[in-house]
Amino acid sequence: MLSEVKIRIETADDFNAIADVTRYAFRGLDISQHTEQYIIDSLRKSQALALSLVAEFENNIIGHIAFSPVTITDGSIGWYGLGPVSVLPIYQRQGIGKSLINEGLLRLKKINAKGCCLVGHPEYYKQFGFQNVDKLSVDGVPPLVFFVNSFEGRMPEGVVRFHDAFNAIS
Repeated sequence: MLSEVKIRIETADDFNAIADVTRYAFRGLDISQHTEQYIIDSLRKSQALALSLVAEFENNIIGHIAFSPVTITDGSIGWYGLGPVSVLPIYQRQGIGKSLINEGLLRLKKINAKGCCLVGHPEYYKQFGFQNVDKLSVDGVPPLVFFVNSFEGRMPEGVVRFHDAFNAIS
């Protein structure tokens, strides 16, 4: 099935489907505040959604990933935050999330991004080159779930701040 899934840039026609996919993907997760669909919408409305990809299967959106710029207190530029990433529960554990992440990271590198960071599951993101680092942090986030992937080998130092859209609640 994976070979039949198409990863592409979102279009305006996808917005409602992206919200639905995101809502369903996070519905049963206790770690979620269930605001992920609002975060995406707020990033989009703020023009801070730097990269938004969908996974499409049989003309239906079954997955989504968002990337947005982050700020770092040392002044480093060209860094992005990954998230949220969502796959409909029926399609999870089939490599769709991995495809979205890999394609997103590839596209970030093509626009000369310096790196990417995220808050996520302690084991999952290491396979994509993400690691926990001592030099960077996010206020209020345990170091165990904050990950960084430097595309150039240079690691900034300081506090990372995700876009204000990550505070969206509706």
